[in-house]
Amino acid sequence: MKYMKSFDVIVIGGGQSGLAVGYYLRRTPLRYTILDQEQAPGGAWQHYWHSLRLFSPAQWSSLPGILMPGGPDYYPTRDETLSYLRHYENKYQLEVQRPVTVQAVEQKEEAFLLHTSTGVYHAKAVVSATGSFRRPYLPEVPGREAFQGTILHSSQYLSPAPFQGQRVAIVGEGNSGAQILAEVSQVADTLWITSKPPRFLPDEVDGRYLFDVASRLYEARQRGEAFMPPSLGDIVMVPPVKAARERGVLQSLPPFQSLTSDSLVWPDGHQEKVEAVIFCTGFQPALDHLSPLPVSRQDGRIATTETSAREVAGLWLVGYGSWTGFASATLIGVGRSAKKTVEEIQAYLSAR
Repeated sequence: MKYMKSFDVIVIGGGQSGLAVGYYLRRTPLRYTILDQEQAPGGAWQHYWHSLRLFSPAQWSSLPGILMPGGPDYYPTRDETLSYLRHYENKYQLEVQRPVTVQAVEQKEEAFLLHTSTGVYHAKAVVSATGSFRRPYLPEVPGREAFQGTILHSSQYLSPAPFQGQRVAIVGEGNSGAQILAEVSQVADTLWITSKPPRFLPDEVDGRYLFDVASRLYEARQRGEAFMPPSLGDIVMVPPVKAARERGVLQSLPPFQSLTSDSLVWPDGHQEKVEAVIFCTGFQPALDHLSPLPVSRQDGRIATTETSAREVAGLWLVGYGSWTGFASATLIGVGRSAKKTVEEIQAYLSAR
């Protein structure tokens, strides 16, 4: 079999996680490349809604090496984040090839073959850093196909303009649900549907808190001590959400049971007519490319010790959430995971 090229390490995914891993790989003698299926730099940030703001100030929203512009009290926009990621990739001249879609990864003896849209690659070690944006979770709701209005996932939402003057249900109690509700409620009549009562962090708590917790967790592990990090599910009171609170729109309803052609239906028979439903119900890890490998899964996750796959030597997973490192799906959190991963890869390849 003829390979496109052989590398020590191939990183799959050129978003924030892939770039963080690339930052540390470039400081080693290892031959590496990053395969990214996007047409341009920026990863999933290119597809988020236009008004999205980070829930951490710029100073606490940075990849290793370069601080995000804006300082300690400014919450960067989606476009500013995209600009930062493009600059990051260019400044460090990271070895990114795009667009390249990795379709399947198989293990061959002690190495890997990556079957891609541009040919077959060979690697001694693989880092999967594909995130979850391409696997949005849309719950099965009875009557969904009968509904005559608009149904979309938050990954498809770009702006409130299409919902002007409509009645819109926002489903989901996380940060995306709160932020999209805050925006859509300015132009439409909204209902907020949550599986449990939403929990709001105090106004003064934001992403800086994640950095402090991540530091404490890292230090505890260095000392061999146990430390249980808190949940990351609470809503950060960024300015648009605070404004929504002032308008009195942060009131939530319990889950509905089904849909009719034009309404939500609750278990007690209560109905509310709506013209659109936006599901802010999260994502699942985008790991289909690893299907040929002998790994077991639970809830879509692959068993790991931090970022190292337990069942496949030479495979690491970075940036998928707390199961691959506390806050590792955030800009500020993925740096530590990336650094430790590259250290492990170097040790693994040296031992071989």
